[in-house]
Amino acid sequence: MNFASRLISQRKKTNTFLAAIDIGTNSFHLVVVEILADGKFKIIDRAKENVRLGHGGKDMKLISPDAMQRGVAALKRFAGIAHSFNAPVRAVATSAVREALNQAEFVKRIHDATGIDVEIVSGIEEARLIYLGILQALPVFDHPILMIDIGGGSVEYLIGKRGEALLSNSLKLGHLRLTQRFFASDTLREKDIEACREHIRGFLSTMSREMRRYQYDFAIGSSGTIQNIANMIKGQRGEILNTQLNNFSFTKDELSEVVKLILKAKTPKERLKIRGLDPRRADVIVAGAMVLEESFKALRIKRLTVSEFALREGIIYDYLQNRIYQGDHAHHLANIRYKSVLRLSELFHNDAKHAEHTVRIALSLFDQLKSLHKLGEREREFLEYAAILHEIGFFVSHAQHHRHSYYLIRNSELSGFTDHEKEIIANVARYHRKSHPKTKHEGFASLTAKDQALVRKLSGLLRIADGLDRTHKGVITNVKCKIEPRKVILKLRASTNLELEMWAVNMKKGLFEEVFHKQIILKSY
Repeated sequence: MNFASRLISQRKKTNTFLAAIDIGTNSFHLVVVEILADGKFKIIDRAKENVRLGHGGKDMKLISPDAMQRGVAALKRFAGIAHSFNAPVRAVATSAVREALNQAEFVKRIHDATGIDVEIVSGIEEARLIYLGILQALPVFDHPILMIDIGGGSVEYLIGKRGEALLSNSLKLGHLRLTQRFFASDTLREKDIEACREHIRGFLSTMSREMRRYQYDFAIGSSGTIQNIANMIKGQRGEILNTQLNNFSFTKDELSEVVKLILKAKTPKERLKIRGLDPRRADVIVAGAMVLEESFKALRIKRLTVSEFALREGIIYDYLQNRIYQGDHAHHLANIRYKSVLRLSELFHNDAKHAEHTVRIALSLFDQLKSLHKLGEREREFLEYAAILHEIGFFVSHAQHHRHSYYLIRNSELSGFTDHEKEIIANVARYHRKSHPKTKHEGFASLTAKDQALVRKLSGLLRIADGLDRTHKGVITNVKCKIEPRKVILKLRASTNLELEMWAVNMKKGLFEEVFHKQIILKSY
């Protein structure tokens, strides 16, 4: 069944409208869409506010109180728009929030004021979502493309084809970040321009060498900075301004001419005279234009095409995919999350047979014990991924490998996951053995009480599943669960002697019994 067919079959289970919010370093964006019967979506409302979340902090390590207040106020307005359509909201935060030491405070303030749960994504995941957005705007799905998105805090680069990111990178070269570092004065100075250029070139050197190994048919640019530069190029051509920019393209020479104009204007006031410049970008366009020009040089780009779709549209598309696949356990070949988990497992030479057998048992326990744990498909997915990855820590060392598994999962780039989701999966994998979850454990302590309870439930199930493959020989062929008032009976069928498996479960069942207040009883049949 293709994507569109899945959507049609699921429409009665989903809202007609969806909303996505991009919590950027410079601007916040909202898009509200209507889901169409053909699996596509139609944009019905947009909103944008220049919040400048990353403004004023030292290297964006803290979100200032004023910036928090501006951000919460903007999101309250966005939430009001989304609620007027009865649209569920998915909000994604990027560079300024993911780097902020006080991100938890900001996320909590947003939730308290709006009810919105903010997802903080890595730079690599941000690049993937932007790529998904671009694929909705331009007919480049079958072509290898080079993507550039210049934000306020970071710049995302990606080589992609047919919806898959072949190579991606996120560099701390955002226009607001560079402006605060090099152009704090209102008057441009040549020494600051040169210092900024050297800084950009230093960041680009390693990344560009990797990316130049790939051939691409199109270079695609997204974001407000690139759109504004495109509008200025239209102005230099003598074309009508502020019209549709999607699929508009410009050359390296045209970009160089506009950059010269920008650098010739020594103050924001002088820059306002440039035809096509957005007045709200008069102070930050210098840094953004220099990043784009240096990217053209480093990546040997001759022509760039503009996409008006970016992160927020990618958020919508990714959300639709996840919603459509809910409840369908046979979707793995098309699931970017599952693929990225398997790649990580392979990277660290995981015992694939043991992982596969542990997954099968863990999910069987999950499905049979739903009335006990009362969890849903999202949580089932977390258990599956934790079961696949629970022993990758062996790559580092056998001793304390559960802790190494936590570290590797938490700090690896997993496509399709937020930092919060990785934290949960890493914690579940970490507690497949040894001590039970404790609030003194750093990773576990960072979770909310609700998420801590979830980790305890899933870890309790994973410990049983892992014990039932103690020999790594797949001897358990079937598990039947029977829930009684004071106990859970596990009836086990095995291909050979299961003495070691039963011993292992009895050693590891304590967390399950503690969480669910029922004794585990093992029987063979």
